[in-house]
Amino acid sequence: MGLISELKSQVKAAKERDPAAISTAEILLTYSGVHAVINHRVAHWLHKHKVPFIPRWISQYSRFFTGIEIHPGAKIGSSFFIDHGMGVVIGETSEIGNNVTLYQGVTLGGTGKAKGKRHPTIGDNVVISAGAKVLGSIEIGNNVIIGAGAVVVKSVPDNCTVVGVPGRIVKIGGEKVLSDEFHRMNLPDPVSEILSDCCARIDFLEKELKELKKEKNKGTS
Repeated sequence: MGLISELKSQVKAAKERDPAAISTAEILLTYSGVHAVINHRVAHWLHKHKVPFIPRWISQYSRFFTGIEIHPGAKIGSSFFIDHGMGVVIGETSEIGNNVTLYQGVTLGGTGKAKGKRHPTIGDNVVISAGAKVLGSIEIGNNVIIGAGAVVVKSVPDNCTVVGVPGRIVKIGGEKVLSDEFHRMNLPDPVSEILSDCCARIDFLEKELKELKKEKNKGTS
């Protein structure tokens, strides 16, 4: 994607996803998220072509002026938008799909010093709300919403809403998911089932014994 196309994509995304966006000029001149993404496109291109030092310098320069740190190695799809981006961190091996929105304080981070893929893979049409942390080499499916302040350390399938610490799925396809506590409360109780079965057998044997006693009494009378 060329620079002009990227600028148009950023302006379009801002107008669609930020109700406060007024004009193209305002977006291009004042939106730190737009500046960070444009800088990253340049840094990533240089990184792919194995240019030393400069991609990392661009990344840190961009961080200084925007408050958003994106490693040059991160792979980011089209129509990516960072709204109120202060404090956003995107790690080196992160992969982000198309039409993804991040809010302030979001971290796409690692969980240790392991080499190789150590940052998340984010699908298409994902919204990650303010302060959320998505950590480790996990996969976030398409059309996922991650709530503010959530800490996600496990992969999430498509069409889910995730909230909490640690992150848990509360909706799938727009339908609420019953809590783990509810499921645990409604699990079958094997001990209770065995006791019920024993009581039923005792009742049956008592009836049989009564019938035998009656037969015996009739025989002796």
